[in-house]
Amino acid sequence: MNDAPAGRAYAETFLPEDEILQNARRRGSEVGAPPIQPGGGAALRFLASAISARAVVEIGTGCGVSGVWLLRGMRPDGTLTSVDVEPEHQRLARQAFNEAGFTGGRVRLISGRALDVLPRLADGGYDLVFCDAAKREYTDYYVESLRLLRPGGIVAFDNALWGDKVADPSRRDPDTVAVRELGKLVRDDERLTPLLIPLGDGLLAAVKTG
Repeated sequence: MNDAPAGRAYAETFLPEDEILQNARRRGSEVGAPPIQPGGGAALRFLASAISARAVVEIGTGCGVSGVWLLRGMRPDGTLTSVDVEPEHQRLARQAFNEAGFTGGRVRLISGRALDVLPRLADGGYDLVFCDAAKREYTDYYVESLRLLRPGGIVAFDNALWGDKVADPSRRDPDTVAVRELGKLVRDDERLTPLLIPLGDGLLAAVKTG
């Protein structure tokens, strides 16, 4: 029988983070902005690279870990638009982006509540949307993401397992219910080709096919 916990741990550390990502992760933990785990970050880089992403939206900047992973997978002329309600988190994220060599026009940071900012972004103008912010707003992000994505674009949500609570139907707290409902919506949407990746706290990804 396979040792599942050992296998997940191996997958999580298969692509180790460099010092830049480790420092950004440490700063995130210090200010209460826990980032995506290394396996999930590597998956984001893979997805961005697979579709040669040039325009990416990130909902929830944190302190820059996921943004660095995304930028490392994007085209060299790509731009990451990242939205967060906490200016201090974005200041620390900017530090991580600079340390990783992503300066100038590669990153556009927008401070504000995501559901206020997203309606101002262009319909069909983005290759990938990554969501890692308020879990109770995930279904709203899902609606906005489908509007923002071009055909063939990808939407991805971190914390799709939410501490393994999503798989337990007895867990009915608002955040767990919201993430569980998101999974059902994405799975059943005929416009999407979905996949739940059991890395980190779970990465739910889907290709917009219609």
